[in-house]
Order: sequence, then structure tokens, then C-alpha cells
Amino acid sequence: MRRKSRKLALGKLFIGGDAPVSIQSMLSVKTSELDRSSAQIISLAEAGCEILRFSVMDMEDAAAIQELKKISPVPLIADIHFDHKLALAAIEAGIDGLRINPGNIGERAGVERLVAAARERLIPIRIGVNSGSLPRDLLEQYGVSERSMVEAALRHIQLLEELNYHEIKVSVKASQLDLMLASYRLLAASCPYPLHLGVTEAGTLLPGTVKSSLGLGFLLSEGIGDTIRVSLTADPAEEVKVAREILKSLGLRKGLNIVSCPTCGRTRINLIQLATEVEHELQEFRDLPLTVAVMGCVVNGPGEAREADFGIAGGRGEGLLFVKGEIVAKLPEAQLLPRLKELILSHNQEF
Repeated sequence: MRRKSRKLALGKLFIGGDAPVSIQSMLSVKTSELDRSSAQIISLAEAGCEILRFSVMDMEDAAAIQELKKISPVPLIADIHFDHKLALAAIEAGIDGLRINPGNIGERAGVERLVAAARERLIPIRIGVNSGSLPRDLLEQYGVSERSMVEAALRHIQLLEELNYHEIKVSVKASQLDLMLASYRLLAASCPYPLHLGVTEAGTLLPGTVKSSLGLGFLLSEGIGDTIRVSLTADPAEEVKVAREILKSLGLRKGLNIVSCPTCGRTRINLIQLATEVEHELQEFRDLPLTVAVMGCVVNGPGEAREADFGIAGGRGEGLLFVKGEIVAKLPEAQLLPRLKELILSHNQEF
């Protein structure tokens, strides 16, 4: 059962409550370099990213927001550290949301000015706690622990609540999986606000994908989490792909599901290449609730292909094509993918 949380609006996107879990990523280029940041926004939105965050490190970055808002099809979040004046500039430029770190944003007076400006447009503020930047007194009292993580978040929540501001999201990210899980579970029981999930600094593509899938998967399966980011040392588009697969695997998002076997000595078709090409070529159908099987031999292949909406069962340099369990063609290997795509296009309206 999904954890109940307050519902808030981020631009035209709803977060929390009964809204679907949304996918976030972050620009990897300097925000003020408009050509590069604009291109990456468009690319990530096309990949399926629904919320985009970027660093605002100086006034040039803040000034760029006005132009980026003109081209972005998704809500934009400004990531602010150390200087509340940058947050004020971002709000003035039309930002949809803010992310601040309670451990380094500055004194209360600056936060009060920030909240006063955000209130005029009901701009959500994400309190982003990281294990690497906890307040010194909490570290001395509790060490790096879920208690210090959640206490840091609750302190800033209390400050915003004292200012009568409730457009709040919260995150408590850590790179250690056990700390991340314990922190989010404790936080989920301690406040009513939407939670943004992430394993921070998860690593390069493969280890980062594994760590993020475990962390996000455990929590989402427990009903915890309203937005997610898969943090990878890789192209941000890979973050979006992994996030989509996590949500689909948990049944939280419908979309293209490709079933393919791991190959074995019975395989007589270039299955790895074929499955990779199928995955790439069918990305235009990624939002359709389709299951496509790409199987390599006659043992499990026909059965799996029959259970899918569309399927390929490979043989020696050739394969059978299935639609809804029925064989529709037997073709040479090179013709399987083009014909598969034609079949999906011809049945597109059924899905």
C-alpha cells in the first residue's frame, strides 16, 4: 500500500498523494551554457525524464532559467547551496521548484526571505539531506546515522512549518545502501510530506544501476517514495532508462517490456545483437503496454513468444514471428526486426 503524503504541484506535474511516481534527472552541464543545457533538457525529456534539476552556482546560472523555461517541456528545479540569494533569483526567473540543503543554506533570516518569495507562487521546496553534509552537532551526537539524517531534515521542516509553509518535499540520500534505506523508512514514519528517493553517488553505470535498483526497489515496494532519481556517473539519459525500468518492473509504470533469454549452447541465432537492436529500434513504443519476446532456441522460445504480444523464436540463422500467440511468418535473421516493427505498427491502435 502506498504511503499517504501531501499532494503538491510542481509546475503542471503533481507529486505525492495519488499522483504517479515521477522520474527525475539532473543536467550534467553548466546551466548558463544555454546551448548545451537546452539541448540536454530536450534530450532528457525525450528519454522520459519528467522533472529536471540543475545547479545554480552563480547569478549567470540563475539568469539562464528564464530562457530554459521557454524550451523545457518538463518542470525545472534549481539546486541551491550556500546562498539564499541565488534561490531568490531563481524564483524571480520563474523556476518551478527549489532544492536546498539544510546543512549549508545559511541563517534563518535568509530562509525566511526565500520562503516569502516562494509563497507568492506556491513553489515547492525540497529539503535535501545528504550523509556527506550533516550539521556538526548531529554528527557529534549521533554520528553518520539514520537518526542524524532524519533529525537534520525534521529541523528544516520545522522551520518551514513555523513560517507556515507546507509546499515541501524531502530527501535523505546516502551512498551506503543500509543507511539510505534506514533513513527513508524512519523519515516516512516521521512526516507527511512527499519523498524524493535516491542513492546518492551510486557509482558508474553497472554498479550504480544495481545499487539504485535495490535501494529504490525496496522502498517503492513498501509504498515509500513519490519521485526518484537514479544517480549514475554516466550520461543522464541512462539514469532515466534505469528509473523507467525500475518502475515498470514494480508495476508502477506501464510500458514496453522486452523478454529475452540469456543464450546458451542451443542458440543458433545472433541473439545478443538481435535483442539489443530490438530494444533500440522499439524505443518509439516505450510507453505502450507491450510485451515483446526475443528468444534464441526451440526449447523455451516458442512458449515465451506465444505468451507475449509479439515474439521472435530464433533458429539456425532464421526465426519465427508471433503475434498474440500465433505464428505469422518464418524469416531469415536479417528480416526479423524490420518485419517485427511493421507488425507492431500495424497493431498499434490495439494498445
